[in-house]
Amino acid sequence: MRFLRQSLTGIFLAAVTAALLLYAGQMVLGAVQQRMSNERKAPPPRERIFAVNLITAELQDIAPELIAFGKVDSRRRLELRTPVAGRVISLAEEFEEGGAVSMGQLLLQIDPADAQSALDQAKADLQDARAEERETGRTLILAMDELAATQDQAQLRQRAFQRQLDLKDRGVGTAATVEGAELDAVQARQTVISRRQAVSQAEAGVDQAASNLARAQISLATAQRDLADTTVTAQFDGTLQTVSLVQGRLVSANEKLADLVDPTLLEVAFRISTVQYARLLDGSGSLIAAPVRVSLDATGADLSAEGVISRDSGGAGEGQSGRLIYARLNTAPGFKPGDFVTVSVREPVLSAVARLPATVLDANSTVLVLGPEDRLEQMQVELVRRQGNDVLIRGVGLADREVVAGRTPLLGTGIKVRALRSGTDGQPQAAPQAELIELSDERRARLTAFVESNNRMPDEAKKRVLGQLSEPKVPVQLVTRIEARMGG
Repeated sequence: MRFLRQSLTGIFLAAVTAALLLYAGQMVLGAVQQRMSNERKAPPPRERIFAVNLITAELQDIAPELIAFGKVDSRRRLELRTPVAGRVISLAEEFEEGGAVSMGQLLLQIDPADAQSALDQAKADLQDARAEERETGRTLILAMDELAATQDQAQLRQRAFQRQLDLKDRGVGTAATVEGAELDAVQARQTVISRRQAVSQAEAGVDQAASNLARAQISLATAQRDLADTTVTAQFDGTLQTVSLVQGRLVSANEKLADLVDPTLLEVAFRISTVQYARLLDGSGSLIAAPVRVSLDATGADLSAEGVISRDSGGAGEGQSGRLIYARLNTAPGFKPGDFVTVSVREPVLSAVARLPATVLDANSTVLVLGPEDRLEQMQVELVRRQGNDVLIRGVGLADREVVAGRTPLLGTGIKVRALRSGTDGQPQAAPQAELIELSDERRARLTAFVESNNRMPDEAKKRVLGQLSEPKVPVQLVTRIEARMGG
């Protein structure tokens, strides 16, 4: 009985254990199947936040600058030409390309032999004309004296004739005597007429002599001018250009020898569009005297000069567009006629505009500004001017708003951003220093030699550039400019 009871107990426990194992296996299998059959749910997405650079739009009064390119020329230019033909026998030492001459200086002399001979001949003709004038004057005086004498004689003959008539009336005279007296009176009147003709011819001779004297004086003045034209002098202080003459050369009349230009009276001519030209007009339609600044990049030493707009061209020009503007330069050391320069014109002041980088603006003239909860808002603005890499804009509510500096396709209205400003204190960061490099001895010597041989650079600028080249480290921008001029 005891054995049977223990056996049954063991069988029962074994059955319960097997049942529990089967139940546990079924539970595990069901859990695995349920796990595999359920869809995996993704975690809730987080909003992406973009970091943007912000610039505060400050409205202010700004005078825009109009940038153009122009050519420098002299306001006073003279073509040196030969009035007469001949051989050049002497030249001034300064008569060469770039030679500086002063007003009244003798530049060249043409052989004056023929002109001197013509002058001597004119002087001799003048003496002959004066002698003829004196002779005709004396002849006129004598003719008038003879006329007076014949008139007196005619009066005596007439009185003798009247006396014979009286005697005949008294019965004393004869008809033959009266006829003889009348004939003598008629002959006396005929002699008076002849003397009057002589006086008239003498007066005509005097007039002819006066005309000959005037022609002789004109010929003398012409000969003197021809002799003076054999010398060419400088009409003002300046420099010579396009010289094409050597001593001993035969020149023809009106042949161009050189150009005399005044290097102190310079102006710049530059062309702008019609829209830009309209901005430089006042209320009456006249061109304003806007200030200009001219700059010339001369191997690392920028030359600049100030001036003012003086006039514009009378027409647009054949095949051209826009307007050609002229500006007078005040003091322009280092500039030469023919220089190609950059011209910056200061336009009238614009009020209540903000100067921002051009990257803040899109094609629809809208900008993105920082709104509540650090989200972006789109604002419509007006583009007033473009100034290089910047734009001048204005808009309603733009004052003191923070504008996104660089727009990308990822940014738009409602995007949450993280603001990146210029500094923790709100002040802009300092500009980075210029990059410096070390030069080899050969490269430094080559750059130094090129700068020293540049005659167009002012002495002060040349000393400054040479001083920078002598330093252990030289700015990269300076080296790049010099090597660009060298062609290397």
